[in-house]
Amino acid sequence: MTLELAVRLAEILLGFAIFQQSLEFMRGLTVEKTLGFIRACLAILLMLGLQPLWVECVLLVTAIILIRRFQGPYNGGSDTMTVLVLVCLCLSHLAPSRYWQEIALGYLAVQLILSYFQSGWVKVVNPQWRNGSALQQVFALSAYPVSERVRLWAQRPRVLWVMSWAIIVFELLFPLALLNQTILIVALCIAALFHLANACLFGLNRFFWIWPAAYPVMIWFQARIAEVF
Repeated sequence: MTLELAVRLAEILLGFAIFQQSLEFMRGLTVEKTLGFIRACLAILLMLGLQPLWVECVLLVTAIILIRRFQGPYNGGSDTMTVLVLVCLCLSHLAPSRYWQEIALGYLAVQLILSYFQSGWVKVVNPQWRNGSALQQVFALSAYPVSERVRLWAQRPRVLWVMSWAIIVFELLFPLALLNQTILIVALCIAALFHLANACLFGLNRFFWIWPAAYPVMIWFQARIAEVF
């Protein structure tokens, strides 16, 4: 995958993710509705590839306004990831040379890798994750509006123990996916399915849309590393 194609695909996915986020804001107060409408329009322009640099700059400004208004990321990790992808894509357009363009996109790819690896590390050092009780609490005591059928999973400690370790091992080994592009694509598909499961089970739909926005850059990054080594 070429750098240009990776950027274009990332912008399309990012635009869709921001459009979805904007619809949520348009259900809020007047200020949020206004910002949501502006961001939705900009997201459409970004998906169409119209003036991506200026669109991304304005989206960054509106993101900062929302962060200031809510005294931090409105939706935690997903909003943080949105800003990260926006900044890196914006810098790739502003870069004075191909070298710095690759640095900006490479930084995004490294941060994506760390987002999975660090998540796995936090889990593996936590005894509640190692024995499966953390995941059991997630299903039993989740503050999200999940169905009773989903909560019944809390009564299956052995299954949750296996699920806990499957998640931990996958996240810790994720950096090794850089060794081969086929392995990387498989790993990204598994990661996307993980985000999809969280969206379906707990309503964490924002995570599903924003993380894959960085996947095209990740695929380009792996190919670039393979060229160097």
